Amino acid sequence: MSLSKRMLMLVFVDSCIVLFSIYVGYFLIHPIDNPFMDTFLLISSLTIFLAHNGFAMFYGLYRKVWEYASVRELVSIFKAVTFSIIMVAIVQFVIKGDVLYRALSITWMLHILLIGGSRLSLKVFRDSYILGGKFNNKRKRTLIIGAGSAGTMIARQLLRNKESPLKPIAFLDDDLQKKGLEIFNMRVLGGTDIIAGAVKDLDIKHIIIAIPSLDKPTSAMLMQQCLNTGIHTQIMPLIEDLLTGKVSINQIRDVRIEDLLGRDEVELDLELISTKLTNKKILITGAGGSIGSEICRQVARFDPKQLILLGHGENSIYTIDMELRKKVSPNTEIIPIIADIQDRNRIFDIIATHKPDVIYHAAAHKHVPLMEYNPIEAVKNNIFGTKNVAEAADMFRVEYFVMISTDKAVNPPNMMGASKRFAEMIIQNLAKDSRTKFAAVRFGNVLGSRGSVVPLFKKQIMAGGPVTITDERMTRYFMTIPEASRLVIQAGTLANGGEVFVLDMGEPVKIVDLANNLIRLSGYSKGEIEVKETGIRPGEKLYEELMNENERQNEVVFPKIYIGKATPITGNELTYLLEKIPTLSIDELKDTLLGVANQKNVEVEKKAVSI
Repeated sequence: MSLSKRMLMLVFVDSCIVLFSIYVGYFLIHPIDNPFMDTFLLISSLTIFLAHNGFAMFYGLYRKVWEYASVRELVSIFKAVTFSIIMVAIVQFVIKGDVLYRALSITWMLHILLIGGSRLSLKVFRDSYILGGKFNNKRKRTLIIGAGSAGTMIARQLLRNKESPLKPIAFLDDDLQKKGLEIFNMRVLGGTDIIAGAVKDLDIKHIIIAIPSLDKPTSAMLMQQCLNTGIHTQIMPLIEDLLTGKVSINQIRDVRIEDLLGRDEVELDLELISTKLTNKKILITGAGGSIGSEICRQVARFDPKQLILLGHGENSIYTIDMELRKKVSPNTEIIPIIADIQDRNRIFDIIATHKPDVIYHAAAHKHVPLMEYNPIEAVKNNIFGTKNVAEAADMFRVEYFVMISTDKAVNPPNMMGASKRFAEMIIQNLAKDSRTKFAAVRFGNVLGSRGSVVPLFKKQIMAGGPVTITDERMTRYFMTIPEASRLVIQAGTLANGGEVFVLDMGEPVKIVDLANNLIRLSGYSKGEIEVKETGIRPGEKLYEELMNENERQNEVVFPKIYIGKATPITGNELTYLLEKIPTLSIDELKDTLLGVANQKNVEVEKKAVSI
């Protein structure tokens, strides 16, 4: 129906209701033979007719889509009717010096009931008859956790959307005052402690968590409870969406593995970071890698003068280069450079040419078993590559140099960890007499990185399994790539020279639990995908550490950032070992680096390499 026809219809209906109400109200109080001959009543009826249509126009009662009426529309009706009655009362007082309060009260009530009823009847008719037969009978029975504003909005949208695959059945909410109440004919059964029972009793096939105000640790625990039922679970992500009116069914998303970490976002010191990065020249090595590319994205937010993307892989540098060119400020110049950090002359030329203010050194070999099979490459890239970049930074007086390290550098039994600890020692020694402020930042595994186990598990799940883990006892620290990158940038601003910063990784996660959660998140129930134990690979530890006992201290220099007391070897010892390393056999190389990294007696190592 067109707007003009719709308005004419509503004007006609309202006019009939208005005239009926005032005549009935008057007749009930003052019964007369022929009320239509009463001049006073005629003037009152004409007044309320004109007043109602005027206020109805003002409050938009003829433009509203009443099939979707809510409390707001009823408030508009209340205002229009009330002001219309007030106008009649004023006219009656002016003409007769008296107001028929009882008659107008009855007229007001009839007016409200009939106008409101006519509008809501459209909604009832639409829901019951027009759309009633269009429901998808195969809709999944859905449990909504959270009976607050977000949960009720989600329930309302699911009920209205007849093509939705989800059918809301009940609510759960930890607010005891809501227990037993009904919202849209759905009962609030109880708190979140009965999730498993509710799923079983109600034959639930889908769960929606609609409590966007939850803190992340509590949210993660709640998601884990839901996943343990084996039921597909979705969440409403942000309370900002609710506050800004953006909450709708489209904002609901599947639970992701990073949601289960339960880590609150750290608030960065944006002002301090801005002083170090804005309008500065920033060079990132390994810029095409998982961590390096995310550091590029985070740094680009601060409008650097130049963003120098250095990497060995042509395709990865091309990808991040193209991505950033669409996002960065016009004031930021992006310079993609293909180079190998093992090429000392090339690295020195690059830093001499561009003279960066800050270097984030993310280029490294990180795969533990591969570096066990190829220890020479770990030495060439992680040790001598770091040495090249760090010494170039020192020579050309780069202001800050931040190296990305790893938890595997703590008490390492493998070449990858040993090479990264040795690299830490290189920059710690350089920091003693340099104008460049050197620092290293240690953290554990990052979800979604190329070396992470998560992409491997996902591929194995897509292939139907089995999902392979090395040992059921194995644990690892995890954080998301954006969080790790932000904390690296923050740690860099805190550097005074030679620190080894350690990021708070939270609680370690059992790899077998990670595998089982990914299986559930992929839509499989327990037992559908096999989890197979293959045995620990060369160089792996069951448990990773972020600091050893000698390095441990409790001082927090920034939320989630600690300083480890990592003691380097002396400069003479470092120089001696760097000269000897290229001459060692594989076995001697492993013994020497592991001995140094694990803080064994260097003099013993000197004797060993001199034999």
